[in-house]
Amino acid sequence: MTAQTLLQIAGAPLHPSPLDKSALVIIDAQVEYTKGKLPLEGVDAAIVEAAKLLTLARNSGVPVFHIVQHAPSGRPLFAEDGPTAAIVQLLTPAAGEVVVRKNLPNAFASTDLDALIKSTGRTELILAGFMTHMCVSATARAALDLKYRTTVVANATASRDLPDPLGGTIPASVVHRVALTELADRFAIVVKDTAALTAGAKAVA
Repeated sequence: MTAQTLLQIAGAPLHPSPLDKSALVIIDAQVEYTKGKLPLEGVDAAIVEAAKLLTLARNSGVPVFHIVQHAPSGRPLFAEDGPTAAIVQLLTPAAGEVVVRKNLPNAFASTDLDALIKSTGRTELILAGFMTHMCVSATARAALDLKYRTTVVANATASRDLPDPLGGTIPASVVHRVALTELADRFAIVVKDTAALTAGAKAVA
Protein backbone atom coordinates (compact mmCIF):
# COMPACT_ATOMS: atom_id res chain seq x y z
CA MET A 1 0.00 0.00 0.00
CA THR A 2 1.29 3.45 -0.90
CA ALA A 3 1.81 5.63 2.13
CA GLN A 4 -0.61 8.54 2.45
CA THR A 5 -0.83 11.50 4.76
CA LEU A 6 -3.90 12.09 6.91
CA LEU A 7 -4.58 15.14 4.74
CA GLN A 8 -4.64 12.94 1.62
CA ILE A 9 -6.89 10.34 3.25
CA ALA A 10 -9.30 13.08 4.33
CA GLY A 11 -9.39 14.59 0.84
CA ALA A 12 -8.19 17.94 2.17
CA PRO A 13 -6.89 20.57 -0.27
CA LEU A 14 -3.18 20.07 -0.87
CA HIS A 15 -2.29 23.28 -2.72
CA PRO A 16 -0.04 25.86 -1.03
CA SER A 17 -1.66 28.74 0.82
CA PRO A 18 -2.75 31.44 -1.67
CA LEU A 19 -0.90 34.71 -1.24
CA ASP A 20 -4.12 36.73 -1.17
CA LYS A 21 -5.42 34.76 1.81
CA SER A 22 -2.18 34.37 3.75
CA ALA A 23 0.01 36.08 6.28
CA LEU A 24 3.74 35.39 6.34
CA VAL A 25 5.23 34.47 9.71
CA ILE A 26 9.04 34.40 9.91
CA ILE A 27 10.05 32.65 13.10
CA ASP A 28 13.23 33.41 15.04
CA ALA A 29 15.46 34.50 12.13
CA GLN A 30 18.04 35.58 14.69
CA VAL A 31 21.82 35.79 14.96
CA GLU A 32 21.81 33.05 17.63
CA TYR A 33 21.44 30.58 14.76
CA THR A 34 24.23 32.01 12.62
CA LYS A 35 26.93 33.27 15.00
CA GLY A 36 25.65 32.20 18.41
CA LYS A 37 25.54 28.96 20.37
CA LEU A 38 22.97 27.26 18.11
CA PRO A 39 24.48 27.16 14.61
CA LEU A 40 22.18 25.36 12.20
CA GLU A 41 23.07 23.21 9.21
CA GLY A 42 22.26 25.09 6.01
CA VAL A 43 21.18 28.23 7.83
CA ASP A 44 22.75 30.66 5.37
CA ALA A 45 20.92 29.11 2.41
CA ALA A 46 17.70 29.04 4.43
CA ILE A 47 18.04 32.75 5.19
CA VAL A 48 18.53 33.50 1.49
CA GLU A 49 15.39 31.52 0.66
CA ALA A 50 13.48 33.28 3.45
CA ALA A 51 14.58 36.60 1.95
CA LYS A 52 13.09 35.55 -1.41
CA LEU A 53 9.89 34.66 0.41
CA LEU A 54 9.87 37.99 2.22
CA THR A 55 10.33 39.87 -1.06
CA LEU A 56 7.45 37.93 -2.62
CA ALA A 57 5.23 38.73 0.35
CA ARG A 58 6.06 42.43 0.23
CA ASN A 59 5.48 42.63 -3.50
CA SER A 60 2.17 40.76 -3.17
CA GLY A 61 0.72 42.74 -0.27
CA VAL A 62 0.97 39.83 2.16
CA PRO A 63 1.02 40.92 5.83
CA VAL A 64 4.37 40.02 7.44
CA PHE A 65 4.97 39.10 11.06
CA HIS A 66 8.48 38.67 12.46
CA ILE A 67 8.75 36.49 15.55
CA VAL A 68 11.73 36.84 17.90
CA GLN A 69 12.72 34.66 20.81
CA HIS A 70 13.84 36.75 23.77
CA ALA A 71 15.23 35.58 27.10
CA PRO A 72 16.08 37.66 30.15
CA SER A 73 19.43 39.40 30.38
CA GLY A 74 22.30 37.06 31.17
CA ARG A 75 20.68 33.89 29.83
CA PRO A 76 22.91 31.69 27.62
CA LEU A 77 20.60 31.83 24.58
CA PHE A 78 18.67 34.75 23.04
CA ALA A 79 19.46 37.16 25.88
CA GLU A 80 17.36 40.22 25.06
CA ASP A 81 20.25 42.60 25.69
CA GLY A 82 22.81 40.54 23.76
CA PRO A 83 23.89 40.61 20.11
CA THR A 84 22.49 37.18 19.22
CA ALA A 85 18.87 38.21 19.81
CA ALA A 86 18.97 40.50 16.77
CA ILE A 87 17.20 39.58 13.53
CA VAL A 88 19.63 38.68 10.74
CA GLN A 89 20.33 41.53 8.35
CA LEU A 90 18.77 39.97 5.24
CA LEU A 91 15.44 39.67 7.01
CA THR A 92 15.34 43.06 8.73
CA PRO A 93 11.71 44.11 9.26
CA ALA A 94 10.42 46.94 7.09
CA ALA A 95 8.29 49.81 8.34
CA GLY A 96 4.82 48.56 9.17
CA GLU A 97 5.85 44.92 9.63
CA VAL A 98 4.97 43.64 13.08
CA VAL A 99 7.61 42.18 15.40
CA VAL A 100 6.26 39.83 18.07
CA ARG A 101 8.38 38.80 21.04
CA LYS A 102 7.93 35.34 22.48
CA ASN A 103 9.54 33.18 25.15
CA LEU A 104 8.11 29.76 24.24
CA PRO A 105 8.51 27.62 21.10
CA ASN A 106 4.92 28.20 19.95
CA ALA A 107 4.72 31.74 18.56
CA PHE A 108 1.07 31.99 19.62
CA ALA A 109 1.72 31.10 23.28
CA SER A 110 1.42 34.13 25.58
CA THR A 111 1.57 36.55 22.61
CA ASP A 112 -1.01 38.52 20.65
CA LEU A 113 0.00 36.95 17.33
CA ASP A 114 -3.37 35.27 16.77
CA ALA A 115 -5.28 38.53 17.28
CA LEU A 116 -2.85 40.44 15.09
CA ILE A 117 -3.21 37.98 12.22
CA LYS A 118 -6.98 37.78 12.54
CA SER A 119 -7.15 41.58 12.41
CA THR A 120 -5.79 41.37 8.85
CA GLY A 121 -8.62 39.06 7.77
CA ARG A 122 -6.13 36.43 6.61
CA THR A 123 -7.05 32.79 7.30
CA GLU A 124 -3.92 31.01 6.09
CA LEU A 125 -0.30 31.14 7.14
CA ILE A 126 3.02 30.75 5.37
CA LEU A 127 5.79 29.81 7.78
CA ALA A 128 9.57 30.10 7.53
CA GLY A 129 12.35 30.30 10.09
CA PHE A 130 14.03 28.31 12.79
CA MET A 131 14.26 25.67 14.01
CA THR A 132 12.23 23.29 11.86
CA HIS A 133 11.75 20.72 14.62
CA MET A 134 11.17 23.24 17.40
CA CYS A 135 9.51 26.64 16.92
CA VAL A 136 8.35 26.13 13.34
CA SER A 137 6.78 22.81 14.28
CA ALA A 138 5.24 24.09 17.51
CA THR A 139 3.74 27.10 15.74
CA ALA A 140 2.34 25.07 12.84
CA ARG A 141 0.72 22.63 15.23
CA ALA A 142 -0.82 25.41 17.29
CA ALA A 143 -2.06 27.09 14.12
CA LEU A 144 -4.28 24.11 13.41
CA ASP A 145 -5.92 24.50 16.81
CA LEU A 146 -6.56 28.15 15.94
CA LYS A 147 -8.19 27.13 12.64
CA TYR A 148 -5.50 28.38 10.27
CA ARG A 149 -4.49 26.48 7.18
CA THR A 150 -0.69 26.50 7.04
CA THR A 151 2.07 26.14 4.48
CA VAL A 152 5.71 25.62 5.46
CA VAL A 153 8.47 26.54 3.01
CA ALA A 154 11.03 23.78 3.57
CA ASN A 155 14.11 25.47 2.12
CA ALA A 156 13.48 28.52 4.32
CA THR A 157 13.84 26.45 7.49
CA ALA A 158 16.74 24.57 9.11
CA SER A 159 17.64 22.42 12.10
CA ARG A 160 20.69 21.10 13.94
CA ASP A 161 22.14 17.76 15.02
CA LEU A 162 20.33 16.38 18.06
CA PRO A 163 21.37 13.81 20.64
CA ASP A 164 19.28 10.67 20.24
CA PRO A 165 17.75 9.80 23.64
CA LEU A 166 18.15 6.14 22.69
CA GLY A 167 21.82 6.56 21.82
CA GLY A 168 23.98 8.35 19.30
CA THR A 169 23.27 11.51 17.33
CA ILE A 170 20.58 12.24 14.75
CA PRO A 171 21.99 14.41 11.91
CA ALA A 172 20.42 17.78 11.25
CA SER A 173 19.34 16.71 7.77
CA VAL A 174 17.30 13.87 9.26
CA VAL A 175 15.86 16.03 12.04
CA HIS A 176 14.80 18.60 9.44
CA ARG A 177 13.29 16.06 7.03
CA VAL A 178 11.39 14.17 9.73
CA ALA A 179 10.02 17.37 11.26
CA LEU A 180 8.68 18.43 7.86
CA THR A 181 7.24 14.95 7.24
CA GLU A 182 5.41 15.02 10.56
CA LEU A 183 3.92 18.42 9.77
CA ALA A 184 2.89 17.33 6.29
CA ASP A 185 0.89 14.42 7.70
CA ARG A 186 -1.76 16.70 9.24
CA PHE A 187 -0.59 20.16 10.22
CA ALA A 188 0.70 21.87 7.09
CA ILE A 189 1.27 21.78 3.37
CA VAL A 190 5.03 21.55 2.91
CA VAL A 191 6.53 23.06 -0.23
CA LYS A 192 10.16 23.00 -1.28
CA ASP A 193 10.75 26.69 -1.91
CA THR A 194 9.28 30.11 -2.59
CA ALA A 195 8.79 29.36 -6.28
CA ALA A 196 6.32 26.62 -5.33
CA LEU A 197 3.97 29.24 -3.92
CA THR A 198 3.59 31.06 -7.21
CA ALA A 199 3.47 27.78 -9.15
CA GLY A 200 0.75 26.56 -6.78
CA ALA A 201 -1.23 29.75 -7.33
CA LYS A 202 -1.18 29.22 -11.11
CA ALA A 203 -2.27 25.61 -10.69
CA VAL A 204 -5.22 26.57 -8.49
CA ALA A 205 -6.23 29.37 -10.86
